[in-house]
Amino acid sequence: MRIFIIGPMASGKSTIGKKLAKSLGLDFIDTDKEIERLAGVNISWIFDIEGEDNFRLREEKVLQEVSTKGDCVISTGGGIVLSKKNRELLNASGLIIYLKVAIQTQLERTLLDKSRPLLKVDNKEQTLRKLQAQRAPLYEEIANITIKEKERSHNEVIKEIVAEIGNH
Repeated sequence: MRIFIIGPMASGKSTIGKKLAKSLGLDFIDTDKEIERLAGVNISWIFDIEGEDNFRLREEKVLQEVSTKGDCVISTGGGIVLSKKNRELLNASGLIIYLKVAIQTQLERTLLDKSRPLLKVDNKEQTLRKLQAQRAPLYEEIANITIKEKERSHNEVIKEIVAEIGNH
């Protein structure tokens, strides 16, 4: 079983992915961390020095690699769905869980975060809304399961995901 976690930045993909993997007894892979490991630098550096296009090429290579791994949970970067090739690969390679989150929640979670290159702007909310308009339809297009944000614990979210996986 290969499970991909998709969604916008600060939706909880890495946190939920780790907990889901643990609860299912699977390995966990974070594509952003894998990119950083292979590059030897953080994603902000890649964006600053190489630009977003080169970051997306790195992201595509990492997705191709992790899509061949055995049973695991893979959290992805928020923009991984921008590439049609990536969306097709995700669809062909496993179950896709979309973590849907409100803009307000993203703003709260990224308030003091300096590590997100796309949010190094004056108006974070405007940027998040633009990203949502561009990406939400793509998340919805490929998701097998959509988990909507509600006030609840991570463990409750994991229980919902496990129940939904059981329905697939």
